[in-house]
Amino acid sequence: MKRWHVLTGVSLAAIVVVGAVVVDVFPRELAPIEQIDQASFSSDQIDLGENLSLLGDCAACHKPAGTQAMSGGVALPTPFGTIYSTNITPDVATGIGSWSHEAFVRAMREGVDRKGNHLYPAFPYDHFAAVTDDDLDALYQYLMTQDPVASEPVANTLRFPFSFRPILAGWKLLFHRQEPFSPNPDFTDEENRGAYLAETLGHCSACHSPRNILGAVKKSAYLAGGAAEGWLIPPLGSASIAPVGWDVDDYADYLFDGWSERHGIAAGPMTEVVDNLHDANEDDVFAIATWLAKITPAVDPAEREARATEIAALDFPESFDFAFPGQTVPEAILAGGQVFKTNCLKCHKERVAKGQPISLGLTYAVNAPAPTNLFNVVLKGIEPPLGSSARRMQPISLSAEDLAAVAGFVRWRFSAKPAWSDLNAAAKAAVEHAKAH
Repeated sequence: MKRWHVLTGVSLAAIVVVGAVVVDVFPRELAPIEQIDQASFSSDQIDLGENLSLLGDCAACHKPAGTQAMSGGVALPTPFGTIYSTNITPDVATGIGSWSHEAFVRAMREGVDRKGNHLYPAFPYDHFAAVTDDDLDALYQYLMTQDPVASEPVANTLRFPFSFRPILAGWKLLFHRQEPFSPNPDFTDEENRGAYLAETLGHCSACHSPRNILGAVKKSAYLAGGAAEGWLIPPLGSASIAPVGWDVDDYADYLFDGWSERHGIAAGPMTEVVDNLHDANEDDVFAIATWLAKITPAVDPAEREARATEIAALDFPESFDFAFPGQTVPEAILAGGQVFKTNCLKCHKERVAKGQPISLGLTYAVNAPAPTNLFNVVLKGIEPPLGSSARRMQPISLSAEDLAAVAGFVRWRFSAKPAWSDLNAAAKAAVEHAKAH
C-alpha cells in the first residue's frame, strides 16, 4: 500500500509538472518599496486589520511560541516534509517591510511572494483569494504598522519533487481558483458574513476537510473532517458525528470560550484558534456560529436532551467497583477498566457540577474514527483555552499496554461506534512519540 501511494504521488507530481507548462511558472519580481507610506493609513483600517488577523488565526502559523511577534519560523509538518512559516512583521531584511500593497495582495490571492517565488499552500491562499479588497487593505495596514522583528529564515525540508517550487504553478492550475466570495441567497446577512469569514480568512475547511494526495482540499468531502499537527480534526455541519447535535448556542460557546456543555473543550490546534477568536469582534465570531448552525441539521431540543441524558447515564459513580454483573466482558476491557479506575475516574465520573468535565460519551476524542485525539489528551494533557482557563487536564504517564487498554475500555463503555483496531500498535507509536517530544 505504501508503494502504491509513492507511485501515485510521483504520477500526480508529473501531471502537475505538465500542467505548469500552461501557467506562469516563473512570476516576475515586484520592486521593493523604500518606505512604508503610513501617512495614508487610517486607524479604522488598522483596527479592522487587527480583527481580521485574529479571525484568520495568523499568529498560529507565524508567531513562534513564547514570542509576541509574527516573525515566522514555526514548523508546519506536511506529508511532503516540513514547511517553516515566514516573517510577516515589517522588517525590511527578513520580513515584509519591503513589500508594496500590490505584492501583499498578490501573495494572498495568487500565492506568490514579492520576489516571484511560488508559495506552498500550507499558506492557504486558496482560501485567502476570496478576501475582499477592503479587507486585504486593512490587513496590510495592520501588519505594516507592527514592530519590525528580524529573524533568521528556516529552510524547508521537503522531498523532491515537492522542493522544486515551479511545480506549484501546476498545483495551482489543478486546484486554485481566484474567485470572489459568493453570498448564498438562502442565508441571512449574518449567516453570509459568517460564511465569508469562515471560508476566506478563517479557512475552516482547510483543516476540517480531508486532503488529496497532493495536499489539496477535497471539495467533494467538504468539512468531512481532516488531520493537522498530529490531531484528527472533527467533521462539521451535515458531516458531524457528534452524539448530540450542535445548535447555535453550542457553536457560540465553543468559539468564544473553547468550551461547550454538549461537546467539551477545544484542544490541539483548535486551542489557539479559539484563543484568537476570544479577542476578536464578538459580532463576527457570532456570525460564524450562525453560519455553522445554518449548515448543521437541526435537532429537536427534546431529542437532544434525551440523548444527552442517555449518554450521561454511562458515567460511573466514584464508588463503582468496575464489576459488570450479567455482562460478558472481555478480559482486555476489564483490564482497561482498572486503568480507568486508577487514573481517570477521579475526574471523569458521574457529573454533579458544571465545573467537572462533560460525559466522555459526548466527546469527539471518544467517538472519532481513530484513538489519536484520546491518546494525545491522555499523554499530553489539555492546556485550556483562555475562555475556559480552569479546565486544565494534567498529562498521564501510561505504558503503551495500559494506554491501549484504557482506550479500548473507554470506546467500549462510552461510544456506540465500532471498537478501534490495532490499538496496541497505535498506543506504542503514541507513547514513543510522546517520549521523543
